[in-house]
Amino acid sequence: MTDRSDFPDDMPPGERIQRLRERRGMSRPVLAGLCGRGPDWLKGIEKGKRQLRDHGLLVRVAAALRLSDLSVITGELTPRPITPGTRLMLPSASGVRDAVRGSLFSEAAPEGTLSVDVLRGRVAEAWRLWHTSRFQRSEVSALLAGLIRDAQSLPRRLEGPERRRAYAVLADVYHLAQQVTAYAVEPELYWIIADRGRRAAQDADDPLSLSGAAWAFGNGLRETGYAEEAIQVAEEAAEAIRPQLDGGPDDLKGMYGALHLHAAITCAREGRDGDAWRHWDEADRTATRLPDGYVHSWTVFGRANADFHAVSIGVDLRTPGSAMNRAEAIDLDTMPSVERRSRVLVELARAHRQRRDQAGALHWMRRAVNASPETVRYTPSARVLVGDLAKDARGPLKSDALQLADEVGVLTG
Repeated sequence: MTDRSDFPDDMPPGERIQRLRERRGMSRPVLAGLCGRGPDWLKGIEKGKRQLRDHGLLVRVAAALRLSDLSVITGELTPRPITPGTRLMLPSASGVRDAVRGSLFSEAAPEGTLSVDVLRGRVAEAWRLWHTSRFQRSEVSALLAGLIRDAQSLPRRLEGPERRRAYAVLADVYHLAQQVTAYAVEPELYWIIADRGRRAAQDADDPLSLSGAAWAFGNGLRETGYAEEAIQVAEEAAEAIRPQLDGGPDDLKGMYGALHLHAAITCAREGRDGDAWRHWDEADRTATRLPDGYVHSWTVFGRANADFHAVSIGVDLRTPGSAMNRAEAIDLDTMPSVERRSRVLVELARAHRQRRDQAGALHWMRRAVNASPETVRYTPSARVLVGDLAKDARGPLKSDALQLADEVGVLTG
């Protein structure tokens, strides 16, 4: 374990970072990418030409180097521990960043090599990969930069209805990018992506695109502390498309149900018991009106997802008994999304933790990691729970909790 005594007291932070990086066998581009920056930025830090004054960036560097104490980098005499919930950076963040911030005058793909239908198929395959891979962020992020570039360029060469269809696909690409980058890039990049998704949906001028943009944007609002705004966005969108549900496509009904599940979870996190279950009831009614086996391609709204959300609502309302009773009625195999299965297993771990059942919490968290390591690794609340279990477990559970923390990449001190 690295501590401050490994370095001379007068060694500058940049040199410390370089030595720590080299000890771990990490290249400069790899460490820089994990911090959401480029290799030139890191080179400037290591050579003392740039000061690392931003606390958030300092924490990212420490987390990437698997340090539990910031003073190992800063050289301070007083330890500065960092929390288990520290944000991880997506290794391919630089490629996504370059694609999003690319030139407005970049060349479009050659005529005839790309069409709306071809691009829509690629996006659908990327969403399928997101829901079926245990390592969804790593695998989908490898495709994301190319999808963003092509989707941004396509509408420029089209006119009329085809151009609007291209904007609808672009909106879906940004919604996918928002899912992939959540908790895993700098907030500025995340919000650029979220806003671009809203704008593309507006240009598509299609109820399905607009409601999808509301769902995605509301997720961003909720996860950054704007719960009331998130509820308002979801409710307004659901009300706007409700008159079009009769006779409308199943996916529009699916988005309507997903919006109500979004509002239900957000209300539950705010402690609004009645509103949470009111929105869930509407989502439940919507699920029963859809064909058996229906699953929305990217929100995965359907019968199983409605039932899974009931467990989450119980946990967020701090009624673990209710959550566990709801869980008895769910069948994990009916959910096609590996990511969503892992999330509900985390919810069961949270429920057991609320009941002070450490063994039960550790059991379900282990299952969540087995289902999808990256779902746990990149979700702050799950990381915090893993850290708490590692800190609080006693006796035979201690070694299991520490091993789990190591697998997830949570610093335990």
